[in-house]
Amino acid sequence: MIDLHGFGDQLLQGAVVTLELALSSLFVGLILGLLGASAKLSSVKVFRWIAHGYTTIIRGIPELLTVLIIYFGATSVLMSIAGLFGYDEYIEVGAFAAGVTALGLTFGAYATEVFRGALQSIPKGQHEAAIALGMGPVRKFYRIILPQVWRIALPGLGNLFLVLLKDTALVSVVGLDDIMRKANIAVSSTKEAFLFYLVAAFMYLALTIISMAFVSYMEKRASRGLTRG
Repeated sequence: MIDLHGFGDQLLQGAVVTLELALSSLFVGLILGLLGASAKLSSVKVFRWIAHGYTTIIRGIPELLTVLIIYFGATSVLMSIAGLFGYDEYIEVGAFAAGVTALGLTFGAYATEVFRGALQSIPKGQHEAAIALGMGPVRKFYRIILPQVWRIALPGLGNLFLVLLKDTALVSVVGLDDIMRKANIAVSSTKEAFLFYLVAAFMYLALTIISMAFVSYMEKRASRGLTRG
């Protein structure tokens, strides 16, 4: 039995925080990805410019810098806004909120291209058929377009989530008590760096394997109607 010097529970708590951060960032990123893809395919030039600027900037900045900019910059922005209303107390943005924002923005930038490709692959006849059936834009999107887009985009989104899951380790630099930070605390206390970093690696690997299995299940579920003879 591996002796974790009493840090086993702490590492498990860190795993829960890591998973919560990844899922929250995924939710934000999916929304941003859909909005970004829709904007890039919009007939309104301003929307296309905004979406292009968003994906270019976010994909051009390392994720760690994005985390740091959001964590420290958001505090300054919020304090400046609050100062306009006479509020001069210190406002601190939490590490979890900063992490969700930064990772969600990053995931959304890459997901934008995945969704854009999926949307472009939908035949025009599908849109025309929905209109012929009297469907409005919202109903057409949810009943006809979104299910097909989800099926096509799912493999790419699954790969992006695996990257996101590992990128959660970056948020430990601003004090989030995830797996990486808990491992660092254990190393500082016990001086057994190899042991705890190896345990952290296996924990990330376990989360990755579980995520891969779930994505595979979702892909089969989304394509089950296509596999029937």
